[in-house]
Amino acid sequence: MKREEILSHVDHTQLAQTAGWESIRILCEEAMDCHTASVCISPSYVKQAKEYVGDRMAVCTVIGFPNGYSATPVKVFETEQAIRDGADEIDMVINLGWVKDGRFDLVEQEIREVKAACGEKILKVIIETCLLTREEKIRMCQVVTDAKADYIKTSTGFSAAGATFEDVELFAEHVGEGVKIKAAGGIASLADAKRFLELGAERLGSSRVIRLVKEADGNN
Repeated sequence: MKREEILSHVDHTQLAQTAGWESIRILCEEAMDCHTASVCISPSYVKQAKEYVGDRMAVCTVIGFPNGYSATPVKVFETEQAIRDGADEIDMVINLGWVKDGRFDLVEQEIREVKAACGEKILKVIIETCLLTREEKIRMCQVVTDAKADYIKTSTGFSAAGATFEDVELFAEHVGEGVKIKAAGGIASLADAKRFLELGAERLGSSRVIRLVKEADGNN
């Protein structure tokens, strides 16, 4: 798999709490130069970033991030504001407490409401795999499918661990037709990025892949 193909699947990400405009501007420039799938940034910079990149790059942002326990109307409002500001894609965090309570009906309804707020924009649902049991992950594959989200996503990158090959394989086995997979958090090498794509991931959330490609090119 060529590096250009790997990069085309990357959501080039900067979600550090201290990331200011200059950091995000550089992220946008790198993403446009390398033709990544999108940039993924905090909601407060979506409007400025979209004005900067225009139609040259998709802008993704996060909702209910990173803990997921905001009330549903808050997540819906966040989503509506992000779309007004120019977001092309939304990555939302589920309410993990509801999963632990077995209230999958509430999780599904929340995803449906956020998807309605997205309209035709892409919705990715972060389930934070490192905090779930295997059975809960399988159930969430069904919930995300039934709620008609576009992607199921492994991780925020802000919890105990990130994406694993095993979780992407599990997703690929259990998600319904039309639901894609995003692996995110801790993708530490180009070999890992390639492997996640081979296992069925369509997107990779990463702040490192562009740097890894540049380092590899520099060594050749």
